[in-house]
Amino acid sequence: TTSAFPPFHMLPLEYPPLTLLIFSPALLAPFLYYQVAFALFIALVSVLAYSLLLHYAPRGAALAFALYMLIGAWATAEGRFDLIPAGLTLLCVIAADRKHWTSAYIALAFATLLKIYPLLLLPALFIAEQQGSLRIYLPRKSLTLKTLPTELWHTLRSIRRWHWTNSLIFFAILIAITGLFALIDFRGAVLSQFTYFSNRPVQVEATASTLLWIGTLFGFPVHITFSYGSFNIISALGHRIALLFEILLILGYIYVIWQQWRGKFDLVQASIAVLLLFIATSKVFSPQYLMWLIPLLAYSGAFNRFWLPLWGSICLITTIIYPYIYTSVSNGMLAPSLPSFIELVALRNALIVLVTLAYLFNWFHLRKRKPLPLPLAGKETRPLSIEDNQYINSNVRASK
Repeated sequence: TTSAFPPFHMLPLEYPPLTLLIFSPALLAPFLYYQVAFALFIALVSVLAYSLLLHYAPRGAALAFALYMLIGAWATAEGRFDLIPAGLTLLCVIAADRKHWTSAYIALAFATLLKIYPLLLLPALFIAEQQGSLRIYLPRKSLTLKTLPTELWHTLRSIRRWHWTNSLIFFAILIAITGLFALIDFRGAVLSQFTYFSNRPVQVEATASTLLWIGTLFGFPVHITFSYGSFNIISALGHRIALLFEILLILGYIYVIWQQWRGKFDLVQASIAVLLLFIATSKVFSPQYLMWLIPLLAYSGAFNRFWLPLWGSICLITTIIYPYIYTSVSNGMLAPSLPSFIELVALRNALIVLVTLAYLFNWFHLRKRKPLPLPLAGKETRPLSIEDNQYINSNVRASK
């Protein structure tokens, strides 16, 4: 965290500028205790996330959250701030499930102001809002290429009835806060996060790195460098592989939004699918990325006999790689040369790809959600039904 904290006259290079509010409170402690103060702050955030899941998620979700965090994030959770945008994303889907749309958009806006990735969830939230308020046309289940133009036309015809107020609130928050920082440093407030990510090479633990290692068998050598705050793998195939994964991300993202429009995904499922896609196709994999998904997975009930061993294995392998393998050598650049490193990274990445594909196509009924707690007096706590063309709330249907 200290490496991400810039001098007072500069904005963070890698993160949105509002992260200054996260890094700054710990400065109230003596400098030698900065890391301890920051860790205590993040520990409080984890307790709040646990409490949210305890009250608003299916039974056992809070325990699953704690278990996944213990296995996969014990070495990174309190040294990174990723749990804060992840917690705000959790707040967003909890509010949306209860049709508190304005609160959901505000939570997502502040999550985006801390990390760029929650912006990917905005279209899914918008579609969920229109469906939840019966403002958008839901296509027939028997959708074919012949009927597709008609179904799209019916959807576009309903555009005048769509709710736009909350989307405007979302962008107003983003523009106002980013604009204030842009007055200090436009590049740091607006451009640096995008250019930083687009220019960096493939990191040694990313899914793409496995293909680059395989490329060495076909005459494409690689070497490891340290840049952009990580150990990266350099190869003549790097740009082409990165481009391939970007195309896969775009195609997968379109598929998720398409399926949500058809009513096959609800907001929680679409959010998990998008984040799985992003992590599986990203040029970078950092252990803290697991924290983006863990609260949402726990909230959706992803702790059955299939999820526990599969996601638990991903968490366990990630922890073995970092911190154990990295700290077993005097120089982190030597870690990729250890006999077990490439194999463990490849295995973990293969499991992530498997989970992503299984979730996208609902293999083994992987997307099935556990029931939410019973509604409080007069409050809706169920997600929008994704199978009912009449948009009947699933709580009402379950009670009949």
